[in-house]
Amino acid sequence: MTYRRQLRNGVRIVGEHIPNLRSVSIGVWIGTGSRYETRENNGISHFLEHMLFKGTERRSARQLASAFDAIGGQVNAFTAKEYTCFYAKVLDEHFDTAADTLSDMLFQSTFDNMEMDKEKKVVIEEIRMYEDTPDELVMDLLAENVYMDHPLGYTILGQEDNLKGFSRSDILQYVADRYRPENVVIAVAGNVSEADTMEIMERYFDRDFPQPHITLSSRIERPSFKTGVNVRIKDTEQVHLSLASQGIEAGDPRLYALILLNNALGSAPSSRLFQEIREERGMAYSVFSFHSAYRDCGMFGVYAGTSPEYVDEVLSLIHSSCDDVAKTGLTDEELKQGKEQVKGSMMLSLESTSSRMSRLGKNELVLNREITLDETLAGINEVTNEDIISVARDVLGKKFAIAAVGPVDNVEFNKWQ
Repeated sequence: MTYRRQLRNGVRIVGEHIPNLRSVSIGVWIGTGSRYETRENNGISHFLEHMLFKGTERRSARQLASAFDAIGGQVNAFTAKEYTCFYAKVLDEHFDTAADTLSDMLFQSTFDNMEMDKEKKVVIEEIRMYEDTPDELVMDLLAENVYMDHPLGYTILGQEDNLKGFSRSDILQYVADRYRPENVVIAVAGNVSEADTMEIMERYFDRDFPQPHITLSSRIERPSFKTGVNVRIKDTEQVHLSLASQGIEAGDPRLYALILLNNALGSAPSSRLFQEIREERGMAYSVFSFHSAYRDCGMFGVYAGTSPEYVDEVLSLIHSSCDDVAKTGLTDEELKQGKEQVKGSMMLSLESTSSRMSRLGKNELVLNREITLDETLAGINEVTNEDIISVARDVLGKKFAIAAVGPVDNVEFNKWQ
């Protein structure tokens, strides 16, 4: 049974009591990420995520790490384009400790200058590692190409020069402006009752937040989708390719058809791109399609890593596969199998309290509502081949944006848009 409550300070609580398990997952979701940054402070959301683990008024960085090790729990965090989440998974008997520690990180982090200087070095190494990972780098180039100067095109990790310049006052101001009660969702899933959850949430999270410097607007600028070519010449063994077309925003009912389209085109081992490019021709080890849904837009893409001599043929195969789906949709067998794959994958993932917590938190933060499992399964079951063709024509029937990393100075990418 799921529930939705709100603390007196405005923080939303979403939860699900699952009494037949012994674990509990708790996530603090903040509606901020690289989308809400500027060129000048790009990377501050991610750096702040790191700093939340570097000490509070009650605990040092080492004590924060030890707090979860001592109870056999797991704690971590991530930053995305539109949200930041720090979360923990513990035995049900240690839920109070987990909530206390996460609350301490949220409300009492000190952002010590010495810790900041050390963590800047860590994040700079992370940025450099990313630069040396071409299959990750090409995705950043693709977003930069598609969204240009819009913040959705910014990298999540940010820029080295920005990072070096962040001061403690910059961090405190960003916390005050973005870490606001109306912008915070706490999601809980596992063996803890609603009554016990709310008692603990009120004890640790119903507190005053810093006074903001700006008014937090619910309106965000919708980006335009741009096609073009973005190439990084790099001495790599493979060419890393990524193509993108305009996708669908989060909450759009057509997403169910797009999920099945994605599954058949490139997200499963039996998919067309995987079978055609890897299994039949051996031209790639990694090839897949993907879809990123944001609050007001989306991006559908394809990635492939291949040898330089195969680039043109791989791009041709990607285009022909996309064209075929847009013209005729899926076979009856593909549609039937895809529905079972998607439903099965979803049901299996929900055996994890972490997955259930993430589903609750993300839906509340992005869509302001719960999407029930029954609603999702019904949406998948109701998709027809006509729906597939319709969404494929909308998504795949236009020019592609292309990004590439590798020895590609002699490739004519414009003809493959």
